[in-house]
Amino acid sequence: MAGTNSERPSIYPTLLYADAKAAIRQLTEALGFTELSVYEGEDGSVLHAELVQGNGGVMLGSKGRGGVFDAAMKGAGPGGVYVVVDDVDAHHRRAVDHGVEILMPPTDQDYGSRDYMARDAEGNIWSFGTYAPEMEG
Repeated sequence: MAGTNSERPSIYPTLLYADAKAAIRQLTEALGFTELSVYEGEDGSVLHAELVQGNGGVMLGSKGRGGVFDAAMKGAGPGGVYVVVDDVDAHHRRAVDHGVEILMPPTDQDYGSRDYMARDAEGNIWSFGTYAPEMEG
């Protein structure tokens, strides 16, 4: 059920930072990531950024910008992970059947993905969806 037939990675850690721009600088300059894309809000906050290293990637953004993920991460564990799956609805049903706390049911997103969000037993946030970022930079 999890995974895809794509050559792109299917798991993307997703992190929020108090100073996302500084985090991007540190990850690219000090830790060797390559900035693939950064989308900023009118207030200068990072709405969404994608950084890559090797054949893997991480998505990140600014804390406090609102939305389901930002609210879910308040008081959550140390991070969140986005996992690409082929059948979001079947994956969601399995999670529900196993008693996983669902924070957002399967939802069609404006950018073409269908995804849902859950919290694990330790408070970490897991998102499962069909969106797989392009890994060319």
